[in-house]
Amino acid sequence: MNEPMNERMRERSAGSSEWCLVSEWRCCSLLRSFVVVSSLLLLRCLVSLLLLGAGGVTAAEFGVSLIVSRVLVHHISLICGLVVVRELICRRMEGDTLLDRDERIMLSIGAKEHGNADGQFNTPSGLVFDHHRGLLLVSDSINHRVQVFSCDDGFSFVSKFGKEGGQAGQFVGPWGLAIDHDHDRILVVDRFNHRLQSWSLREQSFLSCIGKYGSRALEFNNPRGIAMHHHRIIIADTNHRLVFLSLVDLSFLFSIGKQGNRPGEFSYPSSIAIDHDRHRIIVTDSYNHRVQVLSLIDGSFLFQFGSKGEQAGQFTYPEGSCIDNQGRIIVADALNRRLQAFTHEGHHISSFDCGTEKPFKAAFDEHRGLIAFSTSTRVHVIGANQWLADTFTWLPDRHLYAPSWMKQTISTMTMIRSLVNESAMSMIPNELLFEIFSMLEPPDRITCNRAQKAKKCTMV
Repeated sequence: MNEPMNERMRERSAGSSEWCLVSEWRCCSLLRSFVVVSSLLLLRCLVSLLLLGAGGVTAAEFGVSLIVSRVLVHHISLICGLVVVRELICRRMEGDTLLDRDERIMLSIGAKEHGNADGQFNTPSGLVFDHHRGLLLVSDSINHRVQVFSCDDGFSFVSKFGKEGGQAGQFVGPWGLAIDHDHDRILVVDRFNHRLQSWSLREQSFLSCIGKYGSRALEFNNPRGIAMHHHRIIIADTNHRLVFLSLVDLSFLFSIGKQGNRPGEFSYPSSIAIDHDRHRIIVTDSYNHRVQVLSLIDGSFLFQFGSKGEQAGQFTYPEGSCIDNQGRIIVADALNRRLQAFTHEGHHISSFDCGTEKPFKAAFDEHRGLIAFSTSTRVHVIGANQWLADTFTWLPDRHLYAPSWMKQTISTMTMIRSLVNESAMSMIPNELLFEIFSMLEPPDRITCNRAQKAKKCTMV
């Protein structure tokens, strides 16, 4: 279904280039013809002027030659102007990338050139949606910061945090991002500082960090990807391994993998996605040009798919991945300049051509059905159901993944409305209430320090 669309995009792009070449040839041909003719007439005018002085031509004949020459000079100026206009149009067409002309792209954030102003990027290398607050967080790596955008306001710029450095709260190349709603914090992989930082989700202030350079427990070597599942954090480390940490206190649990190309071995793993429904870890094994699927229970190898190449289902340095609401695996195939979608079993479904831009990371917004992916200077957002079918569907069981405050609120509302059978509130199904509350800002919550749970609670 999407292949004809890609073909039309290629034809449109090729047609634009062909129009530029044809128009250039026509303009240049006309220009050459006018130049030759006008040169001959101007030469005739000079000869006529000499003959006029010698009495060889009449004044009327000379006047006619002069008028014709002026008309031709005017036309030459007009043709030169058309050539300039054509050049400007062709340059603008060449400046528009394939993604700018793809109607499936809902919007793009950033500029076509690197920048450090608010809303601009230099190598955005991490994406994560905050479904509770309706935000998209982007790690702006070379600018050493994280930027925040509103999904409900056209992805407008909201805020930013972090700056370059090695001190607490500073970054050198922030990379992977994950959101821990249970502890109201953002986890940021601080790649070139070889550590993991924790920031307050509400206040966007620094909380803590762990890690240093090395290959032992709580040591990293240019970590890149990060994902979470229940009480575990999983980090893709350039040491050719996955590191498992406790989500409660960020303590080291265990690590798996070593350098190699056999099943369960890695060569620079770059990103991690979690298939919660099937209890699987999806790893882009970048330098092995493949995707490995592991058990979420113990990290054991299940299967792999992909090989180096440009054909459908092959990769050239895959960088990012995410899972959509249908369990499809979406892979950012960087050097092949495309996104690829696979079934949960690893069978190729479809490709999304990115033209000249290299996709790095990808994220899925399950509440809106949006697919976001980053390139070197921009973040593009594919609209719901525009590339893959049914990325946005009604999920009556979405409350299973709702935060505790939402479950408690709706439980209370259900109890109250059960006492008033004739009220309008009693007609609203719980599923709709979950949808409504999922779009609202979470209220302040009372959290208890685990170490002093019996003694003291503090307001966040």
